[in-house]
Amino acid sequence: MQVHYGLDREFDIRNPVITTGSFDGVHIGHKTILNRIRKLAKEVDGESVLITFHPHPRKILYPDSAGRELRLINSQSEKIKLLKTTRLDHLIIVEFTLDFSRMTSADFIRTILAGKLKARKVVVGFNHHFGHNREGDYEHLYTLGKYFNFEVEEIPQQDIDNETVSSTKIRKALRDGNIQRANAYLDHHYIIRGQLEKGDPVLFSKGFPTLRLPVEEDTKLIPPDGVYAIHLISGNIYYRGMLNIRRPGGDTTMPATDAAIDLHLFEYNNNLAGKSATVFFHKQMRNESIFTNGYDLLAELEEAREETEELIY
Repeated sequence: MQVHYGLDREFDIRNPVITTGSFDGVHIGHKTILNRIRKLAKEVDGESVLITFHPHPRKILYPDSAGRELRLINSQSEKIKLLKTTRLDHLIIVEFTLDFSRMTSADFIRTILAGKLKARKVVVGFNHHFGHNREGDYEHLYTLGKYFNFEVEEIPQQDIDNETVSSTKIRKALRDGNIQRANAYLDHHYIIRGQLEKGDPVLFSKGFPTLRLPVEEDTKLIPPDGVYAIHLISGNIYYRGMLNIRRPGGDTTMPATDAAIDLHLFEYNNNLAGKSATVFFHKQMRNESIFTNGYDLLAELEEAREETEELIY
């Protein structure tokens, strides 16, 4: 997958089949759209293209209301990593600014889809809107597509157990600590990526070596405080373990970068500090925090470890 930053360049993409959107979470509905553009691209000897935006448009358009407390399922690097697994050909990341938000849907179609990218086909999700004041929709795109000589297709909503999937519902599941529901919506594990740091020396001396996982972006959505069953991959090596999230005062509105995230890996490797890793969440095991310096919590740590080892194998 080629990653392009911005639109201020010439693109040499063969018969582009394009979709657009924030794609936060890269969930099962997003994957359906991406699978479709890949299939269509193959049929026309073309290449699949996703145009996405950073920061999230709500952060720019509504900084004091809807965007202020918006937390995202993925950091930008996490989204790129997940999109690479879909075998997408091209990812174009557009900086979303107030000036860009004022571009009309007609201008977006004329200057970007038809002009810069020379779209062969455009695929959008159900009820997709774009352009200034979200004025553009499927019908508008279809009409102008005929004028600019590209085809347009709309993908219906995706359901799991008759429940419509959306990034909003996934965020709610994560806020509730319902990792298994979020994973079902996503069609993959919820993840946190970061560079590992050394953990608590006292717990290390008592047989519970830990690592600290800093969060990359303060807008990342972090599940509630508690203990989670996880696995971790660093350098293509798989580790099982458990993870504890702790915020000062349990304040879930604070920036994600202020949360303390500590991991205990069952197959511990003391060379992991300083290395990049991806943590994959399986299930919330307990609500309360357990990674502290208190010696009286060792029995509780051992019990949590046994429960988690039974879950992840």
